[in-house]
Amino acid sequence: MRWDNLFDDLEGQLEHELNAEDLELRAEEERLRLGRLSLRHRLMGLGAGSGPRAGGGVVRLVLTSGVTLAIRPTTFGRDWLAAEILDTPTASAGTAPPGVPARGAPQCVVPIAAIAGVILQSAEVRASLAAPAEPGSGVVDRIGFAFVLRDLARRRRFVEVHTPGGLLSGTIDRVGRDHIDLAMHDRGVPRRSSEVRQYRIIPLAGIQLLCLP
Repeated sequence: MRWDNLFDDLEGQLEHELNAEDLELRAEEERLRLGRLSLRHRLMGLGAGSGPRAGGGVVRLVLTSGVTLAIRPTTFGRDWLAAEILDTPTASAGTAPPGVPARGAPQCVVPIAAIAGVILQSAEVRASLAAPAEPGSGVVDRIGFAFVLRDLARRRRFVEVHTPGGLLSGTIDRVGRDHIDLAMHDRGVPRRSSEVRQYRIIPLAGIQLLCLP
């Protein structure tokens, strides 16, 4: 064998080994990145944005109550997301649960813990996996669900709270460490003692969906 052929052969082997090592390193880095992805990160990828503000993607959620909901995320917090409801939610049996908001409800807040699944198409799987694994550094990224509820209580906003026991509506009076006090009254009337039908303590873990009509 001529020396130049030998060197060409060695150079080819070395280049092949370096390329194989580089591919293996990239594959390992990708496995580590995917291992750090949370459900929140995947949802942010579907929302067409990696920051706290999403870019308008449509996401279909299945809640732990069995309700399927099409939404357009607008904001991602630490353990919740805010969104616009795009269609009438349906239960797994195909019927709309009593009191579930109709098409075009202005805003809702979904605790990530209340999400039982996300319905995806093939292209959406790739979009969700493209989300960064590192948490955001904005203020909204650090705001928890309880903080949002306290803000709604401070603003005296009328809310619809969807729980495993049914739909409850009224004004949040106070927010504890793991629960809220809801003064239940009709929509369109101020929160006055004379208008309150009853008071209800609701565990935060029992809130499936919170709508702002």
